[in-house]
Amino acid sequence: MPSVEQLLGAAVAGVGGAERPGQVKMAQAVRHAIDNDEHLAVQAGTGTGKSLAYLVPALRHAIESDSAVVVSTATIALQRQLVDRDLPRLAEALADYLPHEPQFAILKGRRNYLCRYKVTAVWPDEEEDQLFDPREVSATGRMVQRIQEWAEQTETGDRDELVPGVNEQAWRQFSVSARECLGAQRCPSGAECFAERARERAGQVDVVVTNHALLAIDAMEEFAVLPDHDVVVVDEAHELVDRVTSVVTDELSETSVTAAVRRVGRLIEQAVADRLQEAGEDLKALLAVAPPGRVDQLPQVLGVTLALVRDAAAACLTAMGGRGGESWGGGKNDDPEKAGQRKAAFTALDEVHDTAVRILEAFGGDSEVDRAEVVWLDGATDRRPPVLRVAPLSVGGMLRDKLFADRTVVLTSATLALGGTFDGMARQWGLGPARGEGAPDDKRKPWTGMDVGSPFDHARSGILYVAKHLPQPGRDGLPKEYLDEIAELIEAAGGRTLGLFSSMRAAKAATEALRERLATPLLCQGDDSTSLLVKQFAEDPATCLFGTLSLWQGVDVPGPSLSLVIIDRVPFPRPDDPLASARQRHVAAKGGNGFMAVAATHAALLLAQGAGRLLRSQGDKGVVAVLDPRLVTARYGSFLLDSLPPFWTTTDPQKVRAALRRLTAPAS
Repeated sequence: MPSVEQLLGAAVAGVGGAERPGQVKMAQAVRHAIDNDEHLAVQAGTGTGKSLAYLVPALRHAIESDSAVVVSTATIALQRQLVDRDLPRLAEALADYLPHEPQFAILKGRRNYLCRYKVTAVWPDEEEDQLFDPREVSATGRMVQRIQEWAEQTETGDRDELVPGVNEQAWRQFSVSARECLGAQRCPSGAECFAERARERAGQVDVVVTNHALLAIDAMEEFAVLPDHDVVVVDEAHELVDRVTSVVTDELSETSVTAAVRRVGRLIEQAVADRLQEAGEDLKALLAVAPPGRVDQLPQVLGVTLALVRDAAAACLTAMGGRGGESWGGGKNDDPEKAGQRKAAFTALDEVHDTAVRILEAFGGDSEVDRAEVVWLDGATDRRPPVLRVAPLSVGGMLRDKLFADRTVVLTSATLALGGTFDGMARQWGLGPARGEGAPDDKRKPWTGMDVGSPFDHARSGILYVAKHLPQPGRDGLPKEYLDEIAELIEAAGGRTLGLFSSMRAAKAATEALRERLATPLLCQGDDSTSLLVKQFAEDPATCLFGTLSLWQGVDVPGPSLSLVIIDRVPFPRPDDPLASARQRHVAAKGGNGFMAVAATHAALLLAQGAGRLLRSQGDKGVVAVLDPRLVTARYGSFLLDSLPPFWTTTDPQKVRAALRRLTAPAS
């Protein structure tokens, strides 16, 4: 086999690029981690070429060991980039250097694929889940019709290939979860199943591209979802903890109980189903008057109600009979429609029963230190009733035992070294001390953190401006001084501004106030689809775009259309965020610094992501303006500053405005 350096050189030449020192360093480190069965965390700035830096050594290992390598990403955009662009070009470039042309495939959760059987079968109905707004019902009906037409043409059944997309309600009528699936052996359409075909294809390739959610499901479940693999590359690794937390968060509401009752239908005696219906109505009445937020102590009435739901669901499960063999109604000669009804009923009842049990057990600890989970109530909205949720206080232990124990894992992102160190992210991942820092009896695999830098000269290309003279942000919206500062910065930049706000309310307030003051066109997230707004912003340098969280991480606008990034405040979690506040309190109860471990780490990660929107190509120059003076006045400010790219820093507004005017002035 050629060396990693030889293969990387061929790959870079094949795609028409140029090798970068950071890219070579990262590829060598990935190869070393794989060869020595160690974990690796790599921070690689925008423009490093990190995809090739991990794909080349991963691909070399896959072909050499004849086993698949899994690459996991957080976003569909990166999945598509890897499968549609990076991997095809890489396979072509390396075809003459390897024993065979590299093969690759994308694999998603079963819910992402069209279920052929559900397209034609009479499945347990979803009609009662329809929205009440007639316009939305009509729109969903049109989407359903479009899915039916697409189902006759598609070769993959992949939801992402249905353009334009459809809402969750329409898609749900043609897809099943892994729990609801009858299985390829029992399903009448099993031989043609899109999800099974995707899994079969994934078992025959060198590189399987998936997402963090499916990676978590594969690690946590008793059954394997992904093909056998001994190496995982986690790209966009800064999002791993949040994505895994979402997978293992459960919810209970009147909707989930009602759905279970409807699915059990005529499969059991009416009196048994009625018990669950009555328990669901009790839960509905209780949650309707309960205050939203974190539930620290289990109220007696809630405990009794949850126990009623649990016991009624258990009674329904018992009445359903056994789960295996002929009892599914799923043998070769049995009615598949009956099998589908029974499987859907079991799935819905299990979810209700197990979630009620989990919520009750979340309050079993004697003290804060003993707690493992947090429970909270999300209040009702126009579209859904109140929902009880339960989530783990930490997923580090799960990741340590299920993901890192038996595989070599490479974690990479443009932002991992927070406060100048990888320790914060490593704790969240459950990795323990870095190489050389662990206790002698620490049985975990060693890991190494590495920052391979960036091809950008941040100090010469960008300015970090902190508006130290402004008042601290309050809870009552944007102060007048902030609006004045934003207006002056935008005027100096001649538009070309991405405004990143900590809340949608702040983004909309700033948009409304400044549209009256500025001649510059102002777009606000929510005016149209985010992708169309970003496209419009990129095409017109005079335009500004304001928005919130998805823009902090999802905008890639190289060139003159983006010269100024404004961040309204340090993006700490909201004080009433139930999960973040519970995690912060739990760390403090164990003797740690809860604020720094949770709130400051969260803020540092988002700040680094937001600041990373500025320099996207070699010729980019501009300013990142943080209006919150706490970045330079608070004790935690140095931690946040150390998490940002090494821009030239100033607190002088005159210097910044002059720099923006020079930057955007027409060439003489």
